[in-house]
Amino acid sequence: MELSVHTFVSLDGVMQGPGGFEEDRSDDFERGGWLVPHSAEGQLAPVEGWFRKADAILLGRKTFEMMRSYWSQVTEPDNIAATALNSWKKYVVSDTLSDADAAWGDTTVLRGDFIEQVRRLKEQPGGELQVHGSWRLVRALHDAGLVDTYRILQVPVVVGDGKRLFDGTAVPATYSITEAEVLSGGSGALSLTLRQTRFGTTGTGEFAVEEGKEVIA
Repeated sequence: MELSVHTFVSLDGVMQGPGGFEEDRSDDFERGGWLVPHSAEGQLAPVEGWFRKADAILLGRKTFEMMRSYWSQVTEPDNIAATALNSWKKYVVSDTLSDADAAWGDTTVLRGDFIEQVRRLKEQPGGELQVHGSWRLVRALHDAGLVDTYRILQVPVVVGDGKRLFDGTAVPATYSITEAEVLSGGSGALSLTLRQTRFGTTGTGEFAVEEGKEVIA
């Protein structure tokens, strides 16, 4: 399986609490809900496509508990996100959840060295092992070089505070954009798919002038 990460981010890279004020108040975050004004009909259509590619879902504990609380209430059969999260195979990374605490459909708790366990999951045949949200887990998987694809819905709003997808401690990496779409409806949200092409470096180079022309040296 390939490992893919799916998240909403603001223009300044914040991924905390997009869906509501109370969604994630950790670190006294008070700017939650910034995605909602950009969620008119059709604006989140790419998310349905995300879930259709999944063979299994991987979540951090806090995201798992938040999603279980919300999505277990959604029973409409045509909602692909609800179907995936309520019914499909899920893994949750936690050293504190018991199997009983993690009861939500077909869920397995990954305890201890979850990086090695995720490596083994990636060796299994199948489509995608998808991470949704799960800020701390995403950073650990990124820094271990395990993320093959990012699917990002970037909203044109500056939040100014909150957990960011990447910060100054992230391991350098380079990606190619394989899909890009400005979503209809006037919100200007941008749907991006990026695949890793280089890990541990961004490459080096410089601009120079030769015979009066700017060139890449």
